[in-house]
Amino acid sequence: MPPYRDRMPRRLPRALLLAASVAWGEMRHDPARAALLAVRLLPARLRRRVRPVERRLGARARTVGPTAVPSAARVPAPAERAIRPVPGRVLHLVTNGLPFQHAGYTVRTQKLAEAQRAAGLDPHVVTRIGFPVAQGVLDARPLQLVGGVPQHRLLPRVLPYGQGAVLARNAELAGRLVERLRPAVLHAATDHGNGRVALALREAYGLPVVYEVRGFLEETWLTQAPGRSPQDPVYRMRRELETYCMHEADLVLTLGAAMKAEIVARGVPEERVLISPNAVDQAFLAPLPDGAPVRARLGIAPDDLVVGTVSSLTPHEGIGTLLHAGAELRRRGVPLRLLIVGEGPERAALQRLAARLGLGDGVALFTGRVPHAQVREFHAVLDVFAVPRTDERVCHLVTPLKPVEAMASGLAVASSDLTAMRELIEPEVNGRLILPESSLLWADALEDLLYSQKWRTLLGASARALVARERTWKRVAATTREAYCALGCA
Repeated sequence: MPPYRDRMPRRLPRALLLAASVAWGEMRHDPARAALLAVRLLPARLRRRVRPVERRLGARARTVGPTAVPSAARVPAPAERAIRPVPGRVLHLVTNGLPFQHAGYTVRTQKLAEAQRAAGLDPHVVTRIGFPVAQGVLDARPLQLVGGVPQHRLLPRVLPYGQGAVLARNAELAGRLVERLRPAVLHAATDHGNGRVALALREAYGLPVVYEVRGFLEETWLTQAPGRSPQDPVYRMRRELETYCMHEADLVLTLGAAMKAEIVARGVPEERVLISPNAVDQAFLAPLPDGAPVRARLGIAPDDLVVGTVSSLTPHEGIGTLLHAGAELRRRGVPLRLLIVGEGPERAALQRLAARLGLGDGVALFTGRVPHAQVREFHAVLDVFAVPRTDERVCHLVTPLKPVEAMASGLAVASSDLTAMRELIEPEVNGRLILPESSLLWADALEDLLYSQKWRTLLGASARALVARERTWKRVAATTREAYCALGCA
């Protein structure tokens, strides 16, 4: 018997069984994801030796869409039992969560729940069935407190095969949680899997459903590989399922005006769609820390000018445009460094591009993902925060969280001129808008900003005032509480 057996988590055998069942199910329609799960189950010393293989499999698993889509939107309701809801208790149904996944999606879930708790509500979060075991975290527990918010995990011994069966089992296990917690409202966040489970729970327990549209994932899917089009059956089915959840929910929340217009265009009555924007807490509105320690750690000289971003490294984020603009500025003699904070499937390709453009030797710095609590330390390094998103439809629709955080920090923000970003940025008042995917125009605009510290300071101060006035989690929590009250459950 291995000497470390006594230190193994008590739930590890069950977690291994669940992970194996996930891998077996994935093998039938996504071999890359199945292989990725198998690699993640290797002992640490072996896993370190196959890191390049794991990265390639991860990139492949993220870009390959499903080959089959469900034929029916409805998830069967679990066996019902009468409950007496607790006023003000909210059950958030989400795909994943902190501390195992760090992204705008998980940060929004956590910060919204924390703000709701401070506002007198009683929020609970439940993640999708199998999370985080399916992501390789084998010692997960059914309940975990994160920032004072209970996060519940649905961890069956085995996971059924097929999306319909998985969602039905998800609804069954979530139903047991509903019977224990007795929430007054079900608040599901995209994607449609969470929405469809919430609708099944409504059928069983009579609870109102709020569907929060945080993005249009079928549009994001279009950007992830060449050759995809809106005529693709996967795209059409995903769009139909998302639209189904919007129509069936008692109330729809979304991030901005462009997203609301899209939802209303799909036939949802305007009065049933409320805007609940991305926001920040008070910590982001405080003065920035001293950036000198991080600059020194990264090898950035005190007189270097730094443009950077905090982002997922995916195709539609447009980091390649920023690299080309940076190379042009270096050719002009600007003492520029580029700081790219984040992780994603494009990272290796972007690093190769940076090397080809002569941005090696620490000119373009890729830090990888950093904990959310450390983001402001990297903000303090920057002279300009860049949002070089591409001219894709999804970028015109969805306003991301990261530029809101940068504006709260008082940074001058340069962004692609996109419909969604115009909801945040008033040109030459609290930021700069630039034609997407034009590296020369980006270079010109960044050069203007970099050589005018006074202008950068004015733009940053105006941006911070906007966020403090309109985009705090306290304000968003109040909006959600009003929404719940309108449904008679808060």
